[in-house]
Amino acid sequence: MQILSIPIDYKPRTNLLSGKTILVTGAGDGIGRSAALNYAKHGASVLLLGRTEKKLEAVYDEIENAGGPKPGIIAMDLATAPETLYVSLAASLGEEFSCLDGILHNAALLGDRRPIESARYTTWHDVMQVNVNAQFLLTQHFLPLLHQAPAASIILTSSTVGRVGKAYWGAYAVSKFATEGFMQVLASELENTSKIRVNSLNPRATNTAMRRAAYPGENPTGNPAPQKIMPAYLFLMGDDSAGITGKAFDAR
Repeated sequence: MQILSIPIDYKPRTNLLSGKTILVTGAGDGIGRSAALNYAKHGASVLLLGRTEKKLEAVYDEIENAGGPKPGIIAMDLATAPETLYVSLAASLGEEFSCLDGILHNAALLGDRRPIESARYTTWHDVMQVNVNAQFLLTQHFLPLLHQAPAASIILTSSTVGRVGKAYWGAYAVSKFATEGFMQVLASELENTSKIRVNSLNPRATNTAMRRAAYPGENPTGNPAPQKIMPAYLFLMGDDSAGITGKAFDAR
């Protein structure tokens, strides 16, 4: 697999996402929060999807206080949501918006860091539900809205352990391998039949709650804050990446 990077001197213009509507999952914290704030800063109306409404409200307030376009809040637990909820969500958004210009699939569960031999099925199931099944359901049911956009972008969050398997990463690593496969299949299906582009993005080591949980002995300040890797998220979501699809990127 060839891993790409964004142009080293990339600087997004202020109105990069002006007029666009973008859905961000896991928008209440970490990379999702930073992406939502940056998308709004560059002109997008951001739909904030996450499990904890209080966190989403804080991001909502931060966007409004900064003068960004009015965001939306979607409180939804991807681990337990039935398919009917995805169907009704897509229908309601279709009544409010003429199109959807992008989805950042950022929400994920880490699960257990233990050998496959002792992995707990309930945890394995939850990781697959959030990291794989939810992104399938969101993408499938939102594709009609994405097709209505002039040039939509889907970003799937990958991981180093989803490109080269590593012991004790269990369900999380397997889910990220599935994410890469999903990206490739969907990009191939849409490449010649639509203007929707689909790419994966590995944030690499970043100072987030998930990274700190995965590496409790690591000095967290040795990794960049989510804000530092936002140029990659802006490049792939904005029209500067038009025509690029089916590719695997590293954020830095």
